[in-house]
Amino acid sequence: MDSTQQPGMLTIGAFARACRLSPKALRLYDELELLRPARVDPDTGYRYYAAGQLEQARLVAWLRRLGMPLAGIRQVVRLPPGAAAAEIRAYWARVEAETAVRRDLAAFLVGQLDPAATVPGKDTTTMLELRCSAHSDRGLVRPANQDTAYAGPRLLAVADGYGPAGGSASSAAVQALRFLDAAEPPAGGVLNLLEDALHGAAEAVRDATGPEEAGTTLTALLWTGGGQLALVHIGDSRAYVLRDGELFRITHDHTLVQSMVDEGRLTEAEAASHPQRSLLVRAIGADAPAVPDLRLHDARPGDRYLLCSDGLYGVVAEDRLHGLLAGAADPGTAVRELIAAAHAAGGPDNVSCVVADVAEAAA
Repeated sequence: MDSTQQPGMLTIGAFARACRLSPKALRLYDELELLRPARVDPDTGYRYYAAGQLEQARLVAWLRRLGMPLAGIRQVVRLPPGAAAAEIRAYWARVEAETAVRRDLAAFLVGQLDPAATVPGKDTTTMLELRCSAHSDRGLVRPANQDTAYAGPRLLAVADGYGPAGGSASSAAVQALRFLDAAEPPAGGVLNLLEDALHGAAEAVRDATGPEEAGTTLTALLWTGGGQLALVHIGDSRAYVLRDGELFRITHDHTLVQSMVDEGRLTEAEAASHPQRSLLVRAIGADAPAVPDLRLHDARPGDRYLLCSDGLYGVVAEDRLHGLLAGAADPGTAVRELIAAAHAAGGPDNVSCVVADVAEAAA
């Protein structure tokens, strides 16, 4: 019997019309293993779909309308409903954070062009401040600590050095940024200021390491005093925010495996155990391009931020990080408990973390 006559079986054209995806998109999703046809004719190569696949196809279509990248959709469609819903919530929280950054940039530009104008949705009446703690630990295996962690009134930073002079590299990078702690940065030019500071950090790393093949990651947040944190990030150290009971990562790893995840060639689970998971494609050093991510992040009272090296998140699962951050009474307690958790997991690497709370300033 011909495939088209089988009960519940649809041609690719009929299936495309039913789920509002084009045949071209269906062929792409087949190649990416997002949505495989129920049957492929061995002679003609023509694809046929079961009527029961319409629900998954519509989910893919909706997620594309939401703007989710294909790599994210690939992960969502493989999850059970509850976990899929959590992944979509996390994705949308990241979108909202990025939208807030664009809103704040719009507010700045409007203010520059027309000081009398305001942008709705931005509360500037509450004065906020950071309350923070930082610690860097050698771990239980490594002979020396090549990490550096710093927390000041305005600047939060974590750097993870590599190579024979990795400790000097991470220390030099953070030290080169410490001048930012001295005074409130200009609101409009803070990202340019951070980019210039990173170039200075790169020069400092080269001076500190000499001809050695060494370098460092760097993840830093600078408090602008106006309810915003400016982020500079390069490498695979990370920044997270705990907001309204949910934990969100606000940085993107600059590693080979992360680029493969972005392209849909690896899943997040496969990346976590990949033998090249620590291979950096961007860093501060002679052997990698020093091209940072730079953006503004809108802070809220009650936010708790975590900056850490891979010695923490590489051995402590994200749900455990979430629990420890949410349960700690203050940043100092959170830092101690996070490092203790890394030790309990074997402490195979240096582990550094900075925890900062956004709180209303004392009157």
